[in-house]
Amino acid sequence: MKLKTFDYITLTIAIIGAINWGLIGFFHFNLVSALFGSMSWLSRVIYILVGLCGLYLITFYVNGNHDDSSDV
Repeated sequence: MKLKTFDYITLTIAIIGAINWGLIGFFHFNLVSALFGSMSWLSRVIYILVGLCGLYLITFYVNGNHDDSSDV
């Protein structure tokens, strides 16, 4: 069974986290803190979700998620 939808959701959350880190690095602006408060329970949940999604995406390297349809 393919988890394509779950993969896209986790990738999207990880991209949002990466954009937030980019904003922090370039402009010293934390979007999550600005929207949800500095280390409020909601911002902590968002940080936890981003971290879990990042850990899940590591499995793409381990499993070798390659498109087999390109093999001739």
